[in-house]
Amino acid sequence: MTDHDRIDQPTELIYLERPSWGPPFLALGIALLVCGIFAEGFMVRGWVWSAIGAIFALAAVWSMVRASIRDFYRLPRRQRRRGAVLPISTLRPPRRG
Repeated sequence: MTDHDRIDQPTELIYLERPSWGPPFLALGIALLVCGIFAEGFMVRGWVWSAIGAIFALAAVWSMVRASIRDFYRLPRRQRRRGAVLPISTLRPPRRG
């Protein structure tokens, strides 16, 4: 590999978000909401299951929104742009024939 083909530093930076318990709790909350409709009379009334599910779902959504806002403002405001050098070539139609 020649020296001009090597890239010493990455040209783009990728920032991953932090792990979150929000999606599993959102799934649990939605499941409890739905089960509250069909679980009438199982240990407690159905609306109790739905209320617990709604609390879980709302808390999970609130947690995910707060985490995404926090991650957005954690990113650097400016990045040094450095694009890859592409070879110069002219576009020609294919030859017929």
